[in-house]
Amino acid sequence: MSRFEEYSGSFKTIRMERRDGILQMTLHTNGNELQWGALPHGELPRAFQNIADDRKNRIVILTGTGREFSGPKPAPGPRYRRTVADWDRTVTEGRALLLNMLNIEVPMIAAVNGPAMRHSELPLLCDIVLASDTALFEDSGHFQNGLVPGDGVNIVYPLLLGLNRARYFLFTGQSIGAMEAKELGLVGEVMPQQQLLPRAWELAEKMNQHPTLHLKHTRMVLTADLRRRLQEQLGYSLSLEAMANLEYPEAPKA
Repeated sequence: MSRFEEYSGSFKTIRMERRDGILQMTLHTNGNELQWGALPHGELPRAFQNIADDRKNRIVILTGTGREFSGPKPAPGPRYRRTVADWDRTVTEGRALLLNMLNIEVPMIAAVNGPAMRHSELPLLCDIVLASDTALFEDSGHFQNGLVPGDGVNIVYPLLLGLNRARYFLFTGQSIGAMEAKELGLVGEVMPQQQLLPRAWELAEKMNQHPTLHLKHTRMVLTADLRRRLQEQLGYSLSLEAMANLEYPEAPKA
């Protein structure tokens, strides 16, 4: 069993606070907007597992810092082949990122404070998704950037948008704004950014009045199909993403 006092301060890209069993995870890079990369990719799977193993967590709020939930868009430039060791780490962490998140057996609330341009499926895997009116959802790190979208967006978005709508979204690198996301059913509520976290805490505190097993088992029955699909498909699609990268040239020697 994990102890909040032991794991909460051990991550460079995640700030944690907990009150009455409600744990808030705030993603950041040096106290500013999260800059996606190897560090959060490696830290989030461990953080999710620690949270899942701590029975004192009753509800989890996931949010970002400042004007963005996650970014930035990758800079344009040539795509090079990555090493086998690098892809092995990416595939292992990529599976753990989503599966460990779904191993959390208590309700999760996403408070999407701004554009989610990298791993935008993470907030959408939460049970309740709130968005600021400045939020948008995009898959900027894959097809348009020379990578196969195989790290879970290929599973999550078709479930939420429908197959054809999701394929259009992933092939074109489309941005879906907050109000359109609400109309499409990606998010439950849209509001000004300053109201976002208070609303997330309001919902969490209301849910927190329910007994522990009621919270836990409701989360489990509502994520059972997601967990099954990710368990069956994610390793395969991540391997295809890695394999496609082999046709790119090796990076020039420094």
